[in-house]
This record gives sequence, C-alpha cells and structure tokens, in this order.
Amino acid sequence: MAKKNQSKRLTNQHKDTRGVVGIFGNTAKLHDITVSNISRLVIEQLETEYSQLSFRYKTSIKKEEINKALKKVDAELGQTLFVLNSGIIPDGGIVEVKDDHGDWRIVLVSEAKHQGKDIENIKKGNQVGKNNNQDLMAAGNAIERSHKNISEIANLMLAESYFPYVLFLEGSNFLTETISIKRPDGRIVKLEYNSGMLNRLDRLTAANYGMPINTNLCENKFVKYKDKAIMLQATSIYTQGNGEKWDPKKMFEIMIDVSKSSLKVLAGDLFKQITNGSNKI
Repeated sequence: MAKKNQSKRLTNQHKDTRGVVGIFGNTAKLHDITVSNISRLVIEQLETEYSQLSFRYKTSIKKEEINKALKKVDAELGQTLFVLNSGIIPDGGIVEVKDDHGDWRIVLVSEAKHQGKDIENIKKGNQVGKNNNQDLMAAGNAIERSHKNISEIANLMLAESYFPYVLFLEGSNFLTETISIKRPDGRIVKLEYNSGMLNRLDRLTAANYGMPINTNLCENKFVKYKDKAIMLQATSIYTQGNGEKWDPKKMFEIMIDVSKSSLKVLAGDLFKQITNGSNKI
C-alpha cells in the first residue's frame, strides 16, 4: 500500500509541476522510489510529448503470449508450455505503445538489481563470513536470474529490430573502479573492481555481447560473418560503478532515452498517428 500511495503522490506531483524537474527535487530523492514508480512517470512524460499516441503499463507478460509471438516468426517455435499461468514480472514492468494497426508494441522494459552490501557493512563496522572476521563477502549468483527475463523478452521481440531492455545495477558486486571505504575505527578497506571474489559484471555482459555498459543499445545491431547475417538483441546495462545508489532522476532520463529510441524505430508503424498530431518523433 505504501508503494501505491508513493506512486500516486509522484504522479500528482508530476501533474502539478507540469514537468520532470519538480518530481526529483530534494523531497523526492528517496531510496524507496522503485523502478516501477519511475516507469509510470516515463509513461506520463511520453504522453505529454507524444499526445497523439496511446501508451499503457503492464506488470507482467505471460509465457503464452511469448509463445504466440514466436509462432508468428516460425511455426516450429513457441510450442512448449507446461504451466498455463507461467510468465515473467520485470521489476519496472513493461511500457507499450499502440501502433497504427491497433497492436501494442513494447517501448521499455526495466529492472533494477542490488547485489553486494560490502560498502554498507564496512561503513557500519560490520564484519562478515563464517566467523564474522572478514571485511568482504564473496559475491553470490542471485543476479544471474535476470538472464531469464532478458531471454524471454528477447523471444517475445524476436521479430523486432530493437530491444528496449534496461538493467540498472548497484552494489559492491558491480564496481567499475577501485574504491576505498573507511570503517568507524578509521581503518581503510579497499574494494578492487577487478576482484573475482566481488565483481559479477562479467556474468551479465553475456546479455549485451560484451558491448560497452552505460550505453543505450536499444537499436539492434546487425553483424555479418562469412555468409551469415546475425541480429543481436543487446540489453542496455547501466551501473553506478562506484557502488553508490542510483539517483531516480538519472534512471528516469535513461529510461526516457531508451523509450524514444524505441519510438524512433517504430516510427513507420506509428506514421498515421504522428502525422495527425503536432509532435514528431
């Protein structure tokens, strides 16, 4: 209930200020603003900028819908389904736009993951491990569950030439630079970004083919190898790099950027609505 009330409050604040600046003032920079809250604000901003288009928000996608999309590509695909109500629930939900044919097309899928509490523990003076005598905890593999959602959205969008999946990472397991943290007793603990014990970024870059992180990779890349043409659906992976928490305003800006990339690719299927309106993509 608290999250719903916060979402409603942010929505009303957005309408009152008629822009994004008012949303992310000092009072709105709260750590409990979820990526799903921000997704709903993204829809409002898109509705303001592209008033001739219709947008909607979904919290989940059923496996049945994914299989149906696969069958449209090839009859042999999308045949296996064991649990009728199975599906995926990305943290930030799914933003869609209605095209000229009345079909809903994905504009944005977002998730935010936190893994690694070493920075928080060191600042508090807490030690970890079996005997509570270690500064650092070996990283786990929970984040790898993100690959399932990414793969399912890739299946759903196999016929598309864009992939608007954004993954936000924060925590000590996603460092891109070495940092030093001071304990309450004054001792300095160094966290090496390239430590195999800590860093888990390499386990996620399989989702963007090893291309640069903190980059909008929404538009699919087509590569040629010998006599083959290969389409790459790459996840746009963003990390704070220094282990700090994400600023909701920055997340919003990234999500808007990826959403507009989607609309640019879809422009041909939104042509009638665009030309009938005052806004251009």
